[in-house]
Amino acid sequence: MKVLLLNGSPRNDGCTYTALAEVEKSLKKNGIDTQWVHIGTAPIRGCIACGTCWKSNACVFDDDICNELAAKISEADGLIVGSPVYFSGPNGTLCALLDRVFYSSYAFPKRFRHKPAACVISCRRGGASAAFDRLNKYFTISQMPVVSSQYWNAVHGNTPEHVLKDLEGLQIMRTLGNNMAWMLKNIENGNPPPEPEEKREVTSFYDGL
Repeated sequence: MKVLLLNGSPRNDGCTYTALAEVEKSLKKNGIDTQWVHIGTAPIRGCIACGTCWKSNACVFDDDICNELAAKISEADGLIVGSPVYFSGPNGTLCALLDRVFYSSYAFPKRFRHKPAACVISCRRGGASAAFDRLNKYFTISQMPVVSSQYWNAVHGNTPEHVLKDLEGLQIMRTLGNNMAWMLKNIENGNPPPEPEEKREVTSFYDGL
């Protein structure tokens, strides 16, 4: 089994990486492999709502990591997304990327369905809850079970050295890794997931106008 660790920070070895690395320790302790993806500083496009992905299951723009990331998420057994907090929300570049990854998969719901997922947040002081809420919405709209920890998944500190002093935050990361491993093993050895209803309903209050 393998969990994809997505570092949504422009810094490959900063605070977000430090949090994800702590989660990785627990995953490996439980025999779960990991694969890292760093978004780095390369340009990433935003969604233009062209709808091409609903026909091809791929974003029309193939000059950044969007389609490659979607394929890696599909291949992985679980997903953990990490992000720093910028202005009380996740990194905007990460959100632009995830908007496209999840929108392009929304028309093909089996792609991510029932794949356990979680997010971790790194912030200096405030904004962790808002960022946490934003990232979890990508998972819940895709029928991905959200893995929890003993508190909201956040570490605090302005440098990796500060994060390593956040003993509660580090414990939250380790607990998250243990819970992700536990869920993956139960899925592998347990009952199959439920099948969705045959027809998907879409509510609209503007029919006929």
